[in-house]
Amino acid sequence: MHPILAKLGPLTIRYYGLMYVIAITLGFYLLLREVRRKKLTAGAGKAQRLVTTDDLIDLLLWTIPFAILGARIYYVAFQWGFYSHHLWDMVKIWQGGLAIHGGVIAGATTVYVFCRVRGIPFWALTDALAPSLILGQAIGRIGNLMNGDAYGTPTNLPWGIHFPPNSPAGMAYPGQATHPSMIYEMILNLIIFGYLWNIRKKGYKDGFITAMYFILYSIDRSIVSFTRGDSLWLGPIRAAHVISGILVITFVAFIIKRRLYKRAMRESHPQDKTAAPADRPSSPPESRA
Repeated sequence: MHPILAKLGPLTIRYYGLMYVIAITLGFYLLLREVRRKKLTAGAGKAQRLVTTDDLIDLLLWTIPFAILGARIYYVAFQWGFYSHHLWDMVKIWQGGLAIHGGVIAGATTVYVFCRVRGIPFWALTDALAPSLILGQAIGRIGNLMNGDAYGTPTNLPWGIHFPPNSPAGMAYPGQATHPSMIYEMILNLIIFGYLWNIRKKGYKDGFITAMYFILYSIDRSIVSFTRGDSLWLGPIRAAHVISGILVITFVAFIIKRRLYKRAMRESHPQDKTAAPADRPSSPPESRA
């Protein structure tokens, strides 16, 4: 494994950045498909219109920088003992050190603000976005593999990986094979993507797919974290376990309170005046061929 794919004169192409580009491109394509299928609208009253490609491009331009910033701030905060003495290293995100929980929190906040500004139903949009997000996370783990970060603890299992000595994993555990934790998470992320993509047409109320993303990914991350050698800690407890536990409890309660496990009569959104309110029981879904 090596973090650099190619050097073209002064230009260096890193796997880490390339995986981000692939994830964003593919994720945007899937998001655009979902938004068009769901016929999401923006604005209100006579100004109401369908969400456009330009709206989604603006969404990315708002969200991606803040998500990356949030992911980095979260990571640096837990590693302040090191970064307080190496301030310039805080900007070296190409070396790894982006915490997904920080990115998701910052990204979700940005999406909420964007939806409020544009008049787009928040839960309907995040339901369309969730499958793309978990697929992007899976693709990003390939970058972690090539970089040697998001690594695991030492293992004698036959699939343990010896990372190069100058990689984060190689420096943490010199000469030792480690769990390919990034591959574990990539596989689980792909399974979650398959589930979310499969249920997107099942007629669940707005917010259900988003809630299931947070619940399933939190479980996924909690499992994988037992093998991670670079975990962030809150005292004697892994930070990922604390945050994941909070997210699972929050979104299970959200599903129950809003009865999102009951399918809506048809795919609808808050602007549709004929739609059943999200917090009331609705009729069974119409049969679909």
